Amino acid sequence: MCGLVGIVGTAPVNQRIYDALTVLQHRGQDAAGIMTMDEHALFVRKDAGLVRDVFRDEDMRQLSGNAGIGHVRYPTAGCDSADEAQPFYVNAPFGIGLGHNGNLTNAVELSRTMVEEDRRHLNTRSDSEVLLNVFASELQRSTAACPAPTDVFRAIEGVFRRCRGGYAVVMLIVGHGIAGFRDPHGIRPLVLGKRKTARGLEWMLASESVALDMLGFTLERDVAPGEAIYVDMHGRMHSQQCAPPGRHTPCIFEYVYFARPDSIIDNISVHKARMRMGEKLAEKIQRLRPEHDIDVVIPIPDTSRTSALQLALALSVKYREGFVKNRYIGRTFIMPGQDMRQKSVRGKLNAIDLEFRGRTVLLVDDSIVRGTTSAQIIELAREAGAKKVYFASAAPPVRFPNVYGIDMAVASELVASGRSEEDVAASIGADWLIYQDLEDLVAACRHDDARITAFDTSCFSGEYVTGDVTREFLARIEHERSDGARAQRLLDLPGGRTARAI
Repeated sequence: MCGLVGIVGTAPVNQRIYDALTVLQHRGQDAAGIMTMDEHALFVRKDAGLVRDVFRDEDMRQLSGNAGIGHVRYPTAGCDSADEAQPFYVNAPFGIGLGHNGNLTNAVELSRTMVEEDRRHLNTRSDSEVLLNVFASELQRSTAACPAPTDVFRAIEGVFRRCRGGYAVVMLIVGHGIAGFRDPHGIRPLVLGKRKTARGLEWMLASESVALDMLGFTLERDVAPGEAIYVDMHGRMHSQQCAPPGRHTPCIFEYVYFARPDSIIDNISVHKARMRMGEKLAEKIQRLRPEHDIDVVIPIPDTSRTSALQLALALSVKYREGFVKNRYIGRTFIMPGQDMRQKSVRGKLNAIDLEFRGRTVLLVDDSIVRGTTSAQIIELAREAGAKKVYFASAAPPVRFPNVYGIDMAVASELVASGRSEEDVAASIGADWLIYQDLEDLVAACRHDDARITAFDTSCFSGEYVTGDVTREFLARIEHERSDGARAQRLLDLPGGRTARAI
């Protein structure tokens, strides 16, 4: 999962892109990058690390220009090194930069085609570089001189014909403008914002609406599935449906975990969706154990707070904050390597003994993936004196890998894969485990917008909406995502340190 920003402004955009990336930092803590253009000069700074660590004052001063794109990344399959920090760049035609959120399911075949037929060189294993070269190749075919909006859209039509999977993209075409588009199923999010200034209109593309809010842009709408947006350097916005939209199925895990609660994605409030997840969980608990003995509901910070509060209200049970979080440790879900994830949990959370001692506690989390974090948190609760520890997940059991941009785990590392709920409860040490039912999760997320009738729920259901995910493909990503393979790739040397003109 990654975070994207693209701005065409009437004043320098470097600081605004930086600020937007800090708001989207939750979407990726592995690497960050900004690319700007000043007339026909291009500037880029990218490296491994958090936004605040990658960009120094001298870097920001060099990132000049009124248009640019930004990216925050967490590592996806085959993409872990500092050299693969985005935006990526190719110099022909015109000079093109790209930021990509998602995953191509046919990246291996496309890589071969790029080299053998399109005669383009690839420097990394990243599917984002493949996507960039597909667009560059298509744009080179569609225009000979200055690209018109129709040329850009024709090239994006070629991308949609050739690329499969879940993806959202922002691109910078040097000297001409910024483009953005979203896969035909709308799996990965992308929103469009606008701001009026004394000098004219400014336009912004971002992964989440919260980035628009903090910069004073008005949310115009979500980019539609299969739609492309192009904003030229004069601030003129052009849009075109470049692929027939498939069934609109946004990723439901955005609402469960990834997105900030103050974001609105596909006209659905993440905050309200999480409230309804808690209400649905409460209904299930009342069905299964109407005479439950829960003394207190305690969320596992931060993502589960909204669901836990609504659950407690519905059950008429006390809600308490039982864990203090160290905010200077990253999200364990997206940390590379099992050893780092395990070591980080006790440094990340500390239990408040008074809220646990002698009580039957219900811990609420957004989801259970590998189960290692859940097991350590339950152990913390018992050490704090809990009499019984129940555990509730706002999401159903995660039994299948996600192939559309969430590098959550291989099937063999998913605690619920091939196991019953009772087996998972025993594995993580819970006295009772309650999972959300999938139909309840879908109902909680679709409530605000009846136009969204279905979601990508593949990590829960094993049903992949693009229809092209084979056993061979799943076997390959099983190998690529293993911690051993990841550790080997991390031996790559980091990239350069200073911003540079291209």
